[in-house]
This record gives sequence, C-alpha cells and structure tokens, in this order.
Amino acid sequence: MKILCVSDTTQPQLENAANLRRRYADIDVVVSCGDLPAAYLEYIVSVLGVSLLYVRGNHDEMYAQYPPGGIDLHQQVVQHSGLTFVGLEGSIRYNEGKIQYSELEMSQMVLGLGPRLLLSRIVRGRGVDVLVAHSPAKHIHDADDRPHHGFRSLRWFMRWYRPRYMVHGHVHTYDRRVTTRTQFHGTMVYNINPYTVLEIEPQARQRR
Repeated sequence: MKILCVSDTTQPQLENAANLRRRYADIDVVVSCGDLPAAYLEYIVSVLGVSLLYVRGNHDEMYAQYPPGGIDLHQQVVQHSGLTFVGLEGSIRYNEGKIQYSELEMSQMVLGLGPRLLLSRIVRGRGVDVLVAHSPAKHIHDADDRPHHGFRSLRWFMRWYRPRYMVHGHVHTYDRRVTTRTQFHGTMVYNINPYTVLEIEPQARQRR
C-alpha cells in the first residue's frame, strides 16, 4: 500500500491537480497528521479518488464545525486495505487550546486502546500496523520548547503495542539536517512534515 502522509504546512505542488495525478496516481490512501485546512485535505483526496484517514492537530479546532470528509482516527482502530491504523490527536498542553492534553490524559487514552488492540490481535493476528499521531514521542523528533515537547506515553504505546510504524507531524523540518526517521524498538518512527510517501505491505497473519 502506498500512503501519502501530510501535515502542518500546505504545499503548492499538492494543490495542483495535474501534478497530483501525474506524481501520485498510485496512492492508495491519504493520511493527515494534523494542522491542515479541511479544504486542502478534501481537494487532495478528491483529485486522487482515495480515502482520507486523519487526526487533528492542536490548531484544528475548526474541525468541530467543519471536519474534512474522511475517517477521524483519534482513539479508533481502523482497518484499511489490509492495514490496521490507530490515531491519537493533539499536542502537549501548553495553553488553553481544546486539542491539547496533559501527559496523564494522553496516557489514559493509550491505556484505553489496549482492549481493542488485543481484540484486533486475536481476530486478525496483529494489533496495529500504523500509529498516526500529531505529536512526536518524548525525545524522538520533539523539540525543546514547551509546545513541541513529545509525549512519554507514546513511547509506552510503541513498547506495549508494537506498531510497525508511527507517523507524526507537529515539529517542522525546515532544516534538512534534522532527523526525521528513527527506529524505536520494533517501530519505525517518521516525522512526515510536510509530506512523505510511505509504502507499507500488509503482513501475513501471525500464528497465535
């Protein structure tokens, strides 16, 4: 499966229909890691004729009234084309924004996903292929300023539930020297900001 992952910053080349059809005709699904206008996401998926899976970023408060046409992954376990996706929205709490969470709140959400991921493993032979988050995990692609601190509980998620991949945005990558891909235990972590194409093959069913 080919996934076009987007986050945080709109890109002129992704707002050009001819360019989208020429370069991304083989994309199977679009995944948004947040902080993007709903109209931008809807344009991309309408041109490509594919589905949208997304989580909200800390600046996506307008989604409450005008959500993009797609599947909100937040705290959901979603099967798509042979892969299992799970989402966790928002950033660390740094002001009174509505899509921000304390470490305790995020850890409760991580724990709350346990029964559904266990059921997925029992039924389908695996728990989760891709964790889609807006924020990075603590000390993996995060930054020193408070708004861009990562969540320690996302590290727990990767240790406990062993996703094959984690994709996130939130931290901008203007400097090409910034690390955007890190192996953490069994998970390959990508900062996909502003956009990245990932090719992920479904795994064969595991024996229990």
